[in-house]
Amino acid sequence: MTLRRGFKSEAERIASELRAELDLAPLDKLEPAQLAEHLGIPVFGLSELGRFDGARGGFIHVLQNAERDTFSAITVFVGERRLIIHNDSHAPTRQASNVTHELSHCVLEHPPSPVLSPEGCRNWNSQFEEEADWLAGALLIPREGALTLTKRNWTLERVAAQYGVSEQLCRRRINETGVAIQARRWAAGW
Repeated sequence: MTLRRGFKSEAERIASELRAELDLAPLDKLEPAQLAEHLGIPVFGLSELGRFDGARGGFIHVLQNAERDTFSAITVFVGERRLIIHNDSHAPTRQASNVTHELSHCVLEHPPSPVLSPEGCRNWNSQFEEEADWLAGALLIPREGALTLTKRNWTLERVAAQYGVSEQLCRRRINETGVAIQARRWAAGW
C-alpha cells in the first residue's frame, strides 16, 4: 500500500502542530498519555480491565501472557466518543507506539469498523493502518529532532532512548524520512 500523495507532509504538519500544542520541542519525548489527555481520549491498559475478566485464565489473562503478541491496542467507539485499550504487558517502548498509533487513528478521524468481518476474519484497512503508522512515527520521533541528533553522531540506541521508542521504530523513521541520507551528506560536507 502506498500513502496518498501529500499525506506524509500533511502528517508531519499535524504532528508538529500537536507537539506545539503540548509545548514539546523537536528533541522532547512525547508521552502518549499526555497526548491522549489533550485529545480527551481515555486510555486503559488490559491490566485495568482484568478485574472484569473472571477467573485466572480469562481472555485478558491469555492476552497478557500466553498470547501476548496477538493484541496490541484497539480504539473502541461508544457513540461519537472513543477510548483506547492497550496491552500494558508489552515493553514501555511498544506501548508508546501502540497507544500513539491508536491516537493517530483518532486524530485522522478514521471511521469505526467492526473488528471482524461476517466471515469471522479480522477487518483490516491497510490505508488507515499505514496512515496511523506514519503519523504515530512523526509524533514520537519528529524528523527535525532526529536529524539534529543524527548530525550530533548519536547512536540509534541513544536516539531511541531519547524518544522512548524501540530501536526498530527509530531506525525505520530515520530511514523513511531521509534523515540518514541527509545526515551522511552533511557529514561529508555536501
